[in-house]
Amino acid sequence: MLALKATVASCSYQGRVCILRNLLRGSSATSGERMSFEDEKQKFLSMSSEEKRNFYKGKVTTLDQTPTWLEYWNKNNSNITRTVEKVEEVDEALAKKVSMWQGDITSLEIDAIVNAANSSLLGGGGVDGAIHRAAGPNLRKECATLGGCKVGEAKITGGYMLPAKYIIHTVGPRGEKPDKLKECYENSLSIAKENSLRTIAFPCISTGIYGYPQRPAAKVAISTVKNFLLDNKDAVDRIIFCLFLETDKDIYEDLLQKYFALN
Repeated sequence: MLALKATVASCSYQGRVCILRNLLRGSSATSGERMSFEDEKQKFLSMSSEEKRNFYKGKVTTLDQTPTWLEYWNKNNSNITRTVEKVEEVDEALAKKVSMWQGDITSLEIDAIVNAANSSLLGGGGVDGAIHRAAGPNLRKECATLGGCKVGEAKITGGYMLPAKYIIHTVGPRGEKPDKLKECYENSLSIAKENSLRTIAFPCISTGIYGYPQRPAAKVAISTVKNFLLDNKDAVDRIIFCLFLETDKDIYEDLLQKYFALN
């Protein structure tokens, strides 16, 4: 900024006018870019599910294709290794609020999917990259206006070409830091509640290249979601744990028995 002021001061009157015009053009371009993604965002948000399906390149997964934990347990309990330990039994109404589902999170036709983002929010590898590619370039434009995101925080954008209406971006911790991971789930759920979003899906935040061990991460995820549901029974219709690896599936099958134990 000081260098710019010095340059402007040393210029002739015409030169200063030229510099100021260029600065204004840059400001207008930024404003135009903002208007561009805002227009696209509202366009997609106003579409019906059927219209949005024309923009998603893969197969769409609807909510009724993701069984609740109650449905999953009733269908598969004879084949699931039973756990002895139970944290606390829940009623069937609460067991209908959660799902474990193995598949592509970008395919889910729900209110919001959660992106395990990096601090820049501008895209990366893994789930983050897949979400940005599927949503299209306007997602990056909107993310560029958010000023990044700190570990444990969460921010919301439109879903653009995804079947989901919105994306909630959260930055998980590197390594095993349960308090920060808990914040990721709590803040994402708070944003969903604030925006009256009834269905939300989480990936396995911070596992993979961020190095959080799978089972401890799953314990944080499930216990945090359960506590949210106990305090906000009517705030959401479904919270989906979207799993990718077979080992994640085995872990969630075991832990959901403990935290969402049924009679």
